[in-house]
Amino acid sequence: KHLTLELRAKIAALHSAGLTQAAIGAHIGRDQSVISRELRRNGTGAGYCCRQAERQATERRQAASAPPRKLDDRLLALIVSKLRQEEWSPQQISQWLKRTQQVSLSHERIYQIIWADKEAGGTLYRQLRRSGKSYNKRANKLAGRGIIPGRIDIDQRPAIVDARTRIGDWEVDTIVGKARRGAILSLVERVSRYTVLHKLDAATADLTSRAIIARLRPLQTRVHTITADNGKEFAGHQKIARRLQAEFYFAKPYHAWERGLNENTNGLVHQYFPKGMNFAGITQAAIARVERKLNSRPRKV
Repeated sequence: KHLTLELRAKIAALHSAGLTQAAIGAHIGRDQSVISRELRRNGTGAGYCCRQAERQATERRQAASAPPRKLDDRLLALIVSKLRQEEWSPQQISQWLKRTQQVSLSHERIYQIIWADKEAGGTLYRQLRRSGKSYNKRANKLAGRGIIPGRIDIDQRPAIVDARTRIGDWEVDTIVGKARRGAILSLVERVSRYTVLHKLDAATADLTSRAIIARLRPLQTRVHTITADNGKEFAGHQKIARRLQAEFYFAKPYHAWERGLNENTNGLVHQYFPKGMNFAGITQAAIARVERKLNSRPRKV
């Protein structure tokens, strides 16, 4: 499918004769876009020369098929360090390399490095958010949880929240430990992805309400709405809304995608506090360290 020197010679002659790109394409049996791209990529300020265009195209093909030179030992050590020490994702590493090291390396290539390491018996894959496992959708085993008094449905939430054009719209959830021994309150702001984590001795409505008020009160000017799931721990939503002068909404049952950012954030937290772990022994200081890690790493947004 590549253009040959003979075709490039015809393009040069027809272009010099003043034919349009569509006419040139029809004459040599190629689409107009092929002619446009050829003139743009291989033309010069002085015009279009078929031999020079052929030389430039050949050089590009050789460079594209040459063995990679950018992934040297120093760069590989940087990637491994960001995975193991900083616990960054391949996408975060890719963007960091581009911005600070002027190295263009796709996140797919970093994943290839991780999988190759795994096949060789390495453990880099364990640094991934979910250890390389695909996300499992939550089953409907929590049916029949009842209706929270005074509940305001997400359908009544202002459209500006979905637009993500302001800071101050939050999503909230609780991450419960094994046998309901302890819990972690998870709050995340929809635009900035700023995350607040707080230890709960139990996921009760009273403790949850007090923790939300205590952690968001210093940020009250940046709290317009809060959206939660239908857990009974949010039964004190009216008190929370009143104390923070904000609006509190509830997603529809089993519509986790309506709070997708919160669900994703919980997945990031599980990297440090895995599912099935007893949270009773976790300290607020340990949770604060995870909060700082999440808020100081680069984000895709």
